[in-house]
Amino acid sequence: MMTSSRLSKEAVLRIGEVSTVTGRRISVTVDREKNLSELFFYGDVLRNVAVGSYVDIRKGYLSLIGKVEGENAEFEAPYDQELVTHPSSKRIITISLVGYIDRTGKFYGGTKELPLVGNEAYLLTKEKVHQIHNLLDFDGIGLHIARSDYEGYEISLPVDGLINSHIAIFGNTGSGKSNTLAILFQSFIEEMKARNEDAFLKKCRVLVFDFNGEYTTNNCLTEDKKVYNLSTYNNDGNKIPLSRDGLLDMEMLSILADATEKTQKPFLTRVLRLHNRVMRDDQPLNYTRNILQQQVTQILQMSDKVKADLLVDYFRQILPEEDENGHRIELAADLDWHNIQKEFKYRNKFLKTNPENIPNTKIHQTAGGFNFKGDTLSDFITFMYIQLIYDVLSNRAQNEHISPVINKLKSKQSAIRKIFDPTDEGELFKKNVVVISLNNVNIEMKKTIPLLISKKVYREQKAFEQDHTLNIIVDEAHNILSRESFREAESWKDYRLETFEEIIKEGRKFGVFVTIASQRPNDISHTITSQAHNYFIHRLINQKDLQSISNAVSYIDKITEESIPTLPTGTCIFSGMAGQMPLKLNIKPLEDNLRPRSHTREFKSIIPSD
Repeated sequence: MMTSSRLSKEAVLRIGEVSTVTGRRISVTVDREKNLSELFFYGDVLRNVAVGSYVDIRKGYLSLIGKVEGENAEFEAPYDQELVTHPSSKRIITISLVGYIDRTGKFYGGTKELPLVGNEAYLLTKEKVHQIHNLLDFDGIGLHIARSDYEGYEISLPVDGLINSHIAIFGNTGSGKSNTLAILFQSFIEEMKARNEDAFLKKCRVLVFDFNGEYTTNNCLTEDKKVYNLSTYNNDGNKIPLSRDGLLDMEMLSILADATEKTQKPFLTRVLRLHNRVMRDDQPLNYTRNILQQQVTQILQMSDKVKADLLVDYFRQILPEEDENGHRIELAADLDWHNIQKEFKYRNKFLKTNPENIPNTKIHQTAGGFNFKGDTLSDFITFMYIQLIYDVLSNRAQNEHISPVINKLKSKQSAIRKIFDPTDEGELFKKNVVVISLNNVNIEMKKTIPLLISKKVYREQKAFEQDHTLNIIVDEAHNILSRESFREAESWKDYRLETFEEIIKEGRKFGVFVTIASQRPNDISHTITSQAHNYFIHRLINQKDLQSISNAVSYIDKITEESIPTLPTGTCIFSGMAGQMPLKLNIKPLEDNLRPRSHTREFKSIIPSD
């Protein structure tokens, strides 16, 4: 009775038999009665075999799993008018082997052996579809966020193998990319909290760089998050906590000032050394005044007018422009230059031969009344000029090599004040999920902030114990990981890319995992795209983007690759180390109150009818 039942089941599922075997490409001749679009099987409606579906070819105890890549018809009689009306042909489907199910019921990707001509081919039951789509280990944690595209069965993605990996999410605007990113990490956060909320809050950190303010709404990702809405255009934005020592950190300053490796970074090192030496003194203000007056004495005894004028200009950057009455201070008003003697004069007295008159000069007296500005960054810039004066006096540095780093830091000074709070000694991670919105930040700082913060938290993460993790999520990643930029120097672009390349290449061993999302994968550094472990590929149309995907994801088959430009919204190709083979998945849409703010505005809601 059981044998009869099993045979009747297999009779329903059988679609035909193998007719040719050429390497991994198999041809199956479909039985005439199995040309319907759907079949009924014990209460289930099964979609019949078609391009994109899977086929089970039985060979002994093995089930060889193939994917249908194409089909054609072979006519059994000469083609004539009668056959047009009453065709008599055999349906032939072409299959590429993708894996096999062994006798234990476990699916393995790849080819173990080939079928024989005459082996029978069957439709996959719901159980077998789940077997080949199962990405979870026996005791694994699943994220229930997707369905198989062809069959419509729910697919669980694994936390281990996916979230603890580098992820790339690519897709054109409107393809569902933002929904995939949001539901992936929202589901992860919910699963971890349900498993052990206390351990998750203490040991797992999630940092999101949000370029368009899409993930700042109350419920997106999680309610329990800290959002920093930054702004360089006004003082209304939040500020990132950064201690005074944190701001005056060599790496931090190098990033903010776009410092070059060989010339400007050593200069910053000397400035920090001078700054720390002065500030550790019992009377740092008097110490600084003495330094300035000594430098004035050296300058006023110089024989090189060009260099002397340059150094006096530096003092104009350090000393106040107006006195207490609001009158403009001209530091060189009481000085004259004698071209023949090649030295400064004060009231007709040469200062090189009469140095006792130097303390009477305006510039010397103003230097003696110097005061700190009380702002950490402004005072550090003062020390940059003091060190530059030292370096020029000793012929250690040239103005054209060093002044750009000072000017760069000065140009960013206002934006830095609006974004960072050096008086706040607190942590960035006031909660374990942090969203940094860069929507109201200027282009220059949009490139700087993610680099600066990523480098800082990466360095902190390396000091943690092995049971701590950090997920860095970069939405619209082409903004900071682009290989081409006309707004920055080549050396600075290289430094920016090398920093993120280091994180993505070395971070995994320290528990740092990077997720990037972009609509322009071709613009992103190929090193970064190729280092991702798992890919969610939504609709892409641009040929260069498609070529970039083809180069980075070598294990996507041709049929799957060719379907990328026509993928409907919400459908993606999932491929990577978390699965045995590429899968076409429908990602579940989030509820309206949980979605990121990435929807397309509709004119019917903007302009209501009268």
